Amino acid sequence: MEKEIFTKRSHIHAPVETVFNWHSRPGALERLSPPWDPLQVIEKKGGIEKGATAVLKMKVGPVPFKWVAEHTDCEANRFFRDRQVKGPLAHWVHTHLFAPDGANACFIEDQIEYALRFHPFGNFFGGSLVRNKLESIFHYRHTTTAWDIAALMSGRNKTKTPMNILISGASGIIGSALIPFLTTGGNHVTRLVRRGTLPEKKEVRWDPGSGCLNPADLGGINTVIHLAGENIGEGRWTKEKKKRILESRIKGTLLIARTAAALDPRPEVLICASAIGYYGNRNDRVLTEKDGPGNDFISRVCHEWEKAASPAIEKGIRVVFLRIGVALTPAAGALGKFLPFFQAGLGGKIGTGKQFMSWIGIDDVIGAIYHVLINDELEGPVNVVSPNPVTNLEFTKTLGKVLSRPALFSVPAAAIRLAFGEMGREIPLSSTRVQPEKLLKTGYRFRTPDIEGALSHLLGKS
Repeated sequence: MEKEIFTKRSHIHAPVETVFNWHSRPGALERLSPPWDPLQVIEKKGGIEKGATAVLKMKVGPVPFKWVAEHTDCEANRFFRDRQVKGPLAHWVHTHLFAPDGANACFIEDQIEYALRFHPFGNFFGGSLVRNKLESIFHYRHTTTAWDIAALMSGRNKTKTPMNILISGASGIIGSALIPFLTTGGNHVTRLVRRGTLPEKKEVRWDPGSGCLNPADLGGINTVIHLAGENIGEGRWTKEKKKRILESRIKGTLLIARTAAALDPRPEVLICASAIGYYGNRNDRVLTEKDGPGNDFISRVCHEWEKAASPAIEKGIRVVFLRIGVALTPAAGALGKFLPFFQAGLGGKIGTGKQFMSWIGIDDVIGAIYHVLINDELEGPVNVVSPNPVTNLEFTKTLGKVLSRPALFSVPAAAIRLAFGEMGREIPLSSTRVQPEKLLKTGYRFRTPDIEGALSHLLGKS
């Protein structure tokens, strides 16, 4: 067995204690998992201390496997170490090192000793592939660590004590990325779930359809983030589907707003998801939070969705509506659907390609939500989009470029309308050119403001 050594070292503008504590908290493993190669935590016992274990579900290409890891050593603010107990490699020992660089900065270093199976054939056929993959993964991990800690430290003066946050839609695209970000910052998260609650998790059962949500279960909650709602981008909008889309948003928001308004003490802030569909199809007109709703079905949904939060506003709770654009992550959503076709060289524009797409990378979605949380002056609608919207054709060409694949195909607008009906007309064929005026005016700094940088980061091509 021939062992290899991989090392990655980076400088972080934060005290070593802050960076070490970030790694030790729940959610760090999920935050460090690259979205193009995600992992699922099946079982976890302990944190990073000696004897802690984790069982992870991962993939090599389309083939799933389990990785069992054991933490073998730990010294606060200096290092912790884990090894592979069961997995695809012949040997894996990972040492996470931390070294102070003065009082307000530090170095982090990952040292990995590994060996591939079937030596010497494994090294011959897969050695460079594994090393390149490690380089991409740990570039992403160090970048994410630096970004997240910088964001969390920016809010330190306003959040001296941890927030107690209630979240609906916790398992969705945004919720599953947001919760690990919040918990690594030392905040406490309670999840609203429709199924039976799990004793090992902090969960509260609710049922928007029947109006079931017990205020007694929400003691100590000072922040509410409401992300739940029927998926609008799946299949045709039948009469029944449109009813579910509308009712899921109105009933859920109304239930949460009324419950929050009845709590004593009341939450300081209620953040409700909405969407840029509020503005409807406006061709190339530049839209800000000052613009009114469009005339589409989804515009009416968003308008009614936001109105449903009125009980909280009437009780003086700061309420923010996140008008979210196309949230990009290869793990799900629009990019997740497009990606296999583009990787196969079968990607291309939709319709004329001239329609504007107001997008935002998933890391900026959670960054913007945290910015809203810690900035008391933000209320009402807030556009959560990149400051640089692109046309569908620009998006297509850029994705092909990042993947080094041609993007020459085209899906006719008539085919989209035939396959998806009203949903096709209002989602992929609609043109909405939105600016994040409030985020920019309050000093939010985008992590990936341009489409090529965002796609490169999300797909491991940086």
